[in-house]
Amino acid sequence: MTITSARLHLRLANLEDVPVLSSLMTVAIRDLLAGFLPPEGVQASFEIMGLDTQLILDGTYFVIEDGDEIAGCGGWSRRATLFGGDHSAGRDAALLDPATDAARVRAMYTHPAHTRKGVGRLVLEACEAAARAEGFARVEMAATMGGVPLYRACGYEDIEPFTAKTSSGYEVPLIRMGKSLAEAG
Repeated sequence: MTITSARLHLRLANLEDVPVLSSLMTVAIRDLLAGFLPPEGVQASFEIMGLDTQLILDGTYFVIEDGDEIAGCGGWSRRATLFGGDHSAGRDAALLDPATDAARVRAMYTHPAHTRKGVGRLVLEACEAAARAEGFARVEMAATMGGVPLYRACGYEDIEPFTAKTSSGYEVPLIRMGKSLAEAG
């Protein structure tokens, strides 16, 4: 899948992108969550967030390029894991049933130099279209406080707030959000 919007170009991620994606995620977590969490919350977020290479291997992870720079990334999953990176505890690779389960929107990050350019919306549109094409009628995500305004603006509704407790004892606030794909189609 390739989508282009003005200067932004969407493509599937590949394993060669991993170093750039990892760096982008570090900067995004550090800089963009600072407006929503105290310093210890931002630091704790690194434990529960990050790159899940299974998404790349599954062909469900996108990058957004702005010229020759990767401006953002994000994907969707047909697997049970709701959030977390390769290093996160509690991952579940079980396949979801499109007839009864919601696909997962996962690992959405925008480089701070590229916010407010439509990067997140473009990723969400690609994720929703791909999940719909595989028969999913609904998508869900675990949203960080920094992402909630975008997701609400894109039609996602709050399902429930929860926290992810980290090894430091800090409980990172998240909101489980969802959207019907029938409404988006």
